[in-house]
Amino acid sequence: MKILVINAGSSSLKYQLIDMDNEQMVCKGNCERIGMPGGIFTHKTADGRELKKTVNMLDHAAAFMQVKNALIDGEYGVIKSLEEVSAVGHRIVQGGAIFHESVLVDEKVIEDIESLIPLAPLHNKAHSQGIRACREVFGEQVPEVVVFDTAFHATMPPKAYMFNVPYEYYEKYAVRRYGFHGTSHRYVSHRCAQLMGQDIKDLKMITCHLGNGSSITAIDGGKVIDTSMGLTPLDGFMMGSRTGTLDPSVVTFIMEKEHLTPSEMDQILNKKSGLLGISGVSSDDRDVTKAAAEGNERAKLAHEILEYQISKFIGGYMVALGGCDAIVFTAGVGENQSHHRQVVGDYLKFLGVKIDPQRNEEMVLGKEGLISTDDSPIKVYVIPTNEELVIARDTKALVEKM
Repeated sequence: MKILVINAGSSSLKYQLIDMDNEQMVCKGNCERIGMPGGIFTHKTADGRELKKTVNMLDHAAAFMQVKNALIDGEYGVIKSLEEVSAVGHRIVQGGAIFHESVLVDEKVIEDIESLIPLAPLHNKAHSQGIRACREVFGEQVPEVVVFDTAFHATMPPKAYMFNVPYEYYEKYAVRRYGFHGTSHRYVSHRCAQLMGQDIKDLKMITCHLGNGSSITAIDGGKVIDTSMGLTPLDGFMMGSRTGTLDPSVVTFIMEKEHLTPSEMDQILNKKSGLLGISGVSSDDRDVTKAAAEGNERAKLAHEILEYQISKFIGGYMVALGGCDAIVFTAGVGENQSHHRQVVGDYLKFLGVKIDPQRNEEMVLGKEGLISTDDSPIKVYVIPTNEELVIARDTKALVEKM
């Protein structure tokens, strides 16, 4: 069974074709600048063939046509016929309180996803466009499944997901903590249990998805009890260009002083803050790392803030869990920036975390494994995430039940 995994953004469409017989990627690609001049289409196969071209894609349906043609292309294709695509799995950012698990797509599901657009205006609108475009290009006879970033976090208790604002806003507008990166946290937590040779039901773990967007999740027996992102992906700790948690009065104070609209303030909080805002260098941690090594004091400060905040979240979640068996680092920064892992480990020494410096330095560039010492009571792992595989597995399971 071959499953096409789709992640549709407002002006992009990423895809992977996965052969579920061996759970290996067959090809992957990206449609960029959809609806804008100078669209870019890239397609890479597992055996090393690569196609890149400039092509205008008016909408998501046009982007899907590019994907469709590339899959069966005589030179760059990986299948002989589209009939080899058994199903399509879509990543959906916001499932709200409606969706607690992955589901097969029908018109009601699409309408429910669209009803959640106010909670994720950029993401869910793009996702619904992607689903409708996929049906238009591939036909409604091809089963489609939607997998929600928020679903894994649906086990949080009210004490973790409620905000301290009047209860009426929860009743009227569903204002609460939802959490994100759920497919990533789900994958690495289950993979960690496998590496430890234990049943996930017997483990307390903290998973750290650290990238340009970042979140930390407390997982008890395979179920989420708390997570750092909130109503939106802005909550939590410092990210590439996002603030993370801050005193709400900072927002109103700056708005009044600078005479900003809500939209302008939103841009500052989401696009101009975090590593970028503090360092003044970049939202990319690799650039900030280079600047810090060259003596840039603001870049050094940005890293100190980041490492301090990550450590505080992990420590707090140890309290929430009543202990911790394992900590996992994943995503671009978590998988590759060993210096952050070392500093966080140093902060947590008094709780029993012991990082092996050599293991830590070696565990980069897609490597998976233990970076704590053999005698560390809390095990620390680096596990490359694979959200696409989670989506493909869910899609396969639902399609086989049809």
